[in-house]
Amino acid sequence: MDPLVAVVVLLAILFLLLGLSVWVFVSLFAVALVSIDLFTSTPPLRLLGNIAWNATDSWALVALPLFIFMGELLLRTRISERMFDGLAPWLAWLPGRLLHTNVVASTIFAAVSGSSAATAATIGKINIPELRKRGYDDDLILGSLAGAGTLGFLIPPSLVMIIYGVLAEVSIGKLFIAGVIPGLMLAGGFMLYLVYAGLRWPEKAPGGDRYTWKDRFFGLVNLVPVTLLILLVLGSIYMGFATPTESAAIGVLGAFLLALAYRSLTLESFRQAVLGSVRTTSMIGLIIAGASLLSTAMGFMGIPTALAAWIASLGLSKYLLVVVIALFYIVLGFFLDGISMIVITLPITLPLVTQAGFSPLWFGIFLVLMVEAAQITPPVGFNLFVIQGVARAPILRVARAALPFFAILMGLAALITVWPEVVLFLPQLMRG
Repeated sequence: MDPLVAVVVLLAILFLLLGLSVWVFVSLFAVALVSIDLFTSTPPLRLLGNIAWNATDSWALVALPLFIFMGELLLRTRISERMFDGLAPWLAWLPGRLLHTNVVASTIFAAVSGSSAATAATIGKINIPELRKRGYDDDLILGSLAGAGTLGFLIPPSLVMIIYGVLAEVSIGKLFIAGVIPGLMLAGGFMLYLVYAGLRWPEKAPGGDRYTWKDRFFGLVNLVPVTLLILLVLGSIYMGFATPTESAAIGVLGAFLLALAYRSLTLESFRQAVLGSVRTTSMIGLIIAGASLLSTAMGFMGIPTALAAWIASLGLSKYLLVVVIALFYIVLGFFLDGISMIVITLPITLPLVTQAGFSPLWFGIFLVLMVEAAQITPPVGFNLFVIQGVARAPILRVARAALPFFAILMGLAALITVWPEVVLFLPQLMRG
């Protein structure tokens, strides 16, 4: 079978299974095993064990369950409530007022959780009732929380960066460092939009909260614990004291101590944190194994090479190629979660962008932005469902409210494409 026809058939079968609500990892395994059996002479079951083991047997992947466990522990502390109390006195004077706490608190929590959904859920549980009580516009509340929640994937440590680093054989430490500037720029872009909205529609962000300098300085006390945890986790990596896996272990210890200090850790909450970590880690591990098997099947069939040759024959400029890949990921994001998007498509898209002259390190950050966009696009944008559940608002309203933040994400993706130095500056500096 022609490789281009084969990839269309495989994707059609895969989307059919996903559309029938078959679990992602089952769909991946099924399509891969059938493809190997039909289109190659290799016994599929002989490959299954070896590929599943090789895909998940990585020391770097040990950081994944540790960061997930850290996020689960923090999810059960009063950290988001304390962040709101600490940030509100410092942000109330800006146009947009306390809406900025959604972005800044999400940025801070993202630096210790690594998860987009956990960030949106944790900050949303506290901020939504507080902002609604003060009369803030619901669309701005929901949209800013859905958008800012995506920072959990871009601000290091990031679960998506760990998975990309393992699959693409890129340094996870460098990926973490590369995400800092784009992450802060994205948070700044979200805040600029809220400033614009506050000036354009002042009635949507009413005043009323008055804070003294005493309130501001006392508020800093609430930010000290989480700031120390960020310094422990990220500082240990950037200063060269620990690998990402070791820093994840440090983070778990720090989160455990914070939970004890806040007196929010009970035997039941600890059990729930462990179970949540096991479920999430198992799900991700099965998806990685299934996608690796599918990638192997496509390799046997010559699909990545044929696609690369076909796209190269189109004579696209490197920027037009990135536009095509971005559109491809935006469409995929309508149907797949971010982790599935990466593990399924990476064998095809990574060779294309590297042949075009882009760095695999740069592509990792670009891909994270595409995954973030998928988090806030219906029908399966996970952040939309998280905010819908917390706010008890219609899903389409949340999706509409998130549109300006989706546009800001795309704007940053375009900016780092034209100026890749935004991504590469800090890793080059640290290497130097």
